[in-house]
Amino acid sequence: MKWLRFSLLVLGVFSLCCSTAGDSSGIKKMKMQFRVFEEYTQALYQRYPDIRIEGENYLPVPIYRHVASFLSMFKLLVIGLIIIGRDPFALVGVQAPGIWEWGQQNKIYACMMVFFFSNMIENQLMSTGAFEITLNDVPVWSKLESGHLPSMQQLVQILDNEMKMNVHMNTRTHHHS
Repeated sequence: MKWLRFSLLVLGVFSLCCSTAGDSSGIKKMKMQFRVFEEYTQALYQRYPDIRIEGENYLPVPIYRHVASFLSMFKLLVIGLIIIGRDPFALVGVQAPGIWEWGQQNKIYACMMVFFFSNMIENQLMSTGAFEITLNDVPVWSKLESGHLPSMQQLVQILDNEMKMNVHMNTRTHHHS
């Protein structure tokens, strides 16, 4: 029995390490968006070698960040309670629901279920899906507004038009000075 508790404790510590190492944002979406960002950056550098391209994370609204942070801590608490076998419902004088009793009988499955379900919700809360493009601090494309990424052809056309307008505006101001 002590060996079982020790192995569950090791599993709990491992899950704590895994959860704190990777649940602060929508990792799969971020990797995909980062890959798209890298592909667009390479193509744009080939076409516009003098352009400066920067990328950064677009944070979700503060309430979503706070809920995700709370959920992360709550997840760790629930996993810890499952591992040590404490019944939090007894503290408030309520009978434990059936799912809690199932979790006590199937600690590994229960911990994994809490961990993955919680991470899924946290990732949804932290993912914005943003892919915002600005040129000289002027927004030229917003995935949040349009609902999709621009094709490379669309992006090149938008940037060409913006650069032509900027060149035209710069030549007009130099002629009037």
